[in-house]
Amino acid sequence: MPPSPLPAPVREAGLLARILPARVARAERLDDLEPVAPYPEEAAVVAGSAAGRRDAFHTVRLCARLAMADLGVPPAPVLPGPKGEPLWPDGLVGSMTHCAGFRGAVVAGADALAGLGIDAEPHGPLRPGVLEYTALPAERERHARLARAHPSTHWDRLLFSAKESVYKVWFPLTRSWLDFDEADITLLPDGRFTARLLVPGPYVAGRRVPVLHGRWLVAGGLALTAVALGPSGEEVAA
Repeated sequence: MPPSPLPAPVREAGLLARILPARVARAERLDDLEPVAPYPEEAAVVAGSAAGRRDAFHTVRLCARLAMADLGVPPAPVLPGPKGEPLWPDGLVGSMTHCAGFRGAVVAGADALAGLGIDAEPHGPLRPGVLEYTALPAERERHARLARAHPSTHWDRLLFSAKESVYKVWFPLTRSWLDFDEADITLLPDGRFTARLLVPGPYVAGRRVPVLHGRWLVAGGLALTAVALGPSGEEVAA
C-alpha cells in the first residue's frame, strides 16, 4: 500500500499534453507545495540531500504515480537505477523531468509505445561554452540560422533539452551511454525535431531505428521537449 492516498488522477490539459500523443498518461506540477508522503525506499535515496533536491525528487514521483493511476496501474515506488534512470513497474515505459518551476512525469503501456523521453529546462541561454561542448558543428550552424530568424527563442537551450529527451529514450532500449556528439538534432520552427543517430540505433520490433522524432514547446518561461517512439519504432504524432 502507498504511504498516503493519492489524489484522484486528472487528465488535465497541461504543457506535456501539447507535445505528446493522447496514449501517454502524464502529470505535472509547477512547484513542491503539494504535500507528499514518499515511500521509505524513495526517502532513503535522498536522505542526505538538500531540502530543495528532496522536494523535487518526491514531487516528480508524485507526478509519476498520478500518471500511473491514470493508466490503472497501482501506485509503487519509482527508484533510480544504476545510471539514475527511473525503474518503472513491468509493462510500462516512462520518463521524468524536473527543473526550476516544473516537475513532470509521463508513462505509457509498453505495448503502446517502445520508449518515452521528456525534458524541461528554464527557457534561457545556456552558459558560455556549453553549446560548443554539447553540439556538433552542423548543429551549431543550424542554431546560428535559427537564432537569426527567430531571436526570441533560445535554440541552444532547446537543442540541449532535445538531446536529453533522446537519451532518455535511448538508454532503456540499449543500456548504453549516448554521447552528445552521437546524435545530430535538427530543430524545426514548427515545434518538431529529428535526431539522426550517428551510432547504430536501438533495436525495436526486430529492426534498428536510425532516427528519432520529437516535439518541442516554449511556454511559461520553460523549454520542453519530448520523444515518443512507437511500438514498431515509428514516429508517433502528438
